[in-house]
Amino acid sequence: MLTALPLTAGCGDGGGTASADRPEHKPSPVAPAPPDVEKIADRTGCTAEIRTEADELREGVCRTAQGEYLVTTFPKEKFKLVWLDSASMYGGTYLVGPRWAISGKPALVEKLRTKVGGKLKELRDMNGSPRTPGSQ
Repeated sequence: MLTALPLTAGCGDGGGTASADRPEHKPSPVAPAPPDVEKIADRTGCTAEIRTEADELREGVCRTAQGEYLVTTFPKEKFKLVWLDSASMYGGTYLVGPRWAISGKPALVEKLRTKVGGKLKELRDMNGSPRTPGSQ
């Protein structure tokens, strides 16, 4: 089961040091999807079930034959950066575009990249190990 990540500003120094050791992958040749849960979900072949509506983010769950993943959008880029900083405690691979992120199993997230664009970001957990979002 995938869980929502709390949006907190106290998880980093704001200087991006939490991501300094994270490998980043090259951008996809596909134009990034707009920051809209329904449009991103449509590009991936799903109808998102909205589970979070907040000032800082909007999140929908997609359940497809390929697997389950979360589509999260943000009204401003700064909210996405804070969210990713918070997500770094869990580790995992995320697909990230302008004001949006998709979390799920790494193989699935990589496949979705061909449909929505963006860049793969590998976040390391507090022990320095990559983890799959939603794993124990």
